[in-house]
Amino acid sequence: MILEASAMRTRVTELLGIRYPIIQGGMQWVGRAELASAVSNAGGLGILTALTQPDPAALTAEISRCRTMTDKPFGVNLTILPATTPPPYEAYLDAALDAGVRVIETAGRSPKEFIAKAKAAGAVIVHKCTAVRHALSAERAGVDAISIDGFEAAGHPGEDDIGGLVLFAAAARAVKIPLIASGGIGSGEGMAAAMMLGAEGVNMGTRFCATREAPIHDTIKRALIAATERDTNLIFRTLRNTGRVLKNAVSDEVIGIENRPGGATFEDIRSLVAGARGRAALERGEVDAGLIWASQVIGLVEDIPTCAELVERMATDCREAMVRGLRAFDG
Repeated sequence: MILEASAMRTRVTELLGIRYPIIQGGMQWVGRAELASAVSNAGGLGILTALTQPDPAALTAEISRCRTMTDKPFGVNLTILPATTPPPYEAYLDAALDAGVRVIETAGRSPKEFIAKAKAAGAVIVHKCTAVRHALSAERAGVDAISIDGFEAAGHPGEDDIGGLVLFAAAARAVKIPLIASGGIGSGEGMAAAMMLGAEGVNMGTRFCATREAPIHDTIKRALIAATERDTNLIFRTLRNTGRVLKNAVSDEVIGIENRPGGATFEDIRSLVAGARGRAALERGEVDAGLIWASQVIGLVEDIPTCAELVERMATDCREAMVRGLRAFDG
């Protein structure tokens, strides 16, 4: 890694063509052009979330809209989940590739079936996973970089419950391709720690939600600031599909249903966790109206800066934290 006055150089920055190795998470309902363009303009990599758009044609339109806001690289997230009637994943991928997007972030199950097509179009694939064994599998399949989620992460951090301090180091020892640390990162100091453990970049979702450009209601942003690191809930534990969300009335109710004698099925909680309900909560600022996905980093979030202010602050604080560490070592 090379630290300069106005940039950081790692294999991640070189692979993605960005100034700082800071990537915005591909968050459902949040990964829109306003946020992605702001992160990219700040020197990081903004991400549009494919499945936020109702169909592939809408994704094409969102990519075009993002291009009116930035001339810097940005990517598209494609989260591939098992479903009885799955979305047209390949059509979303085609829309992104046909529109000239050259960074695809995949998550969920293995992207193996889409790798050849993406590479033939000149795209790179960053695969997000939650375990070293999954990272190694993705590396063998041919992805270009790994983004690995520690247990602190929002969304689905897996079932192994391994925090970032151990998971980042373990993954860095195991994989040969560039590694991006994700989950619980929201400051330059956290970024420095991840880099010292072997990561060459960081991915942030929750921290970017508390920025001015994030397309969610200010009341939600203020709720994230007011929360502590103890104010998240782990839902879907009994269903072996753990998800970390903000502690609110809905997530408390979900946990109560899951913990009933005899357990619960997904059908018992479906109406509470519906995506449309969560989207409405984000857009209307109704904190207790639906699920709000958030990581434990909320305990470190204290303001609502612009993306440019946040990225520059992180880069500066990361550099200073590393210098402090060296000085302490030198005595």
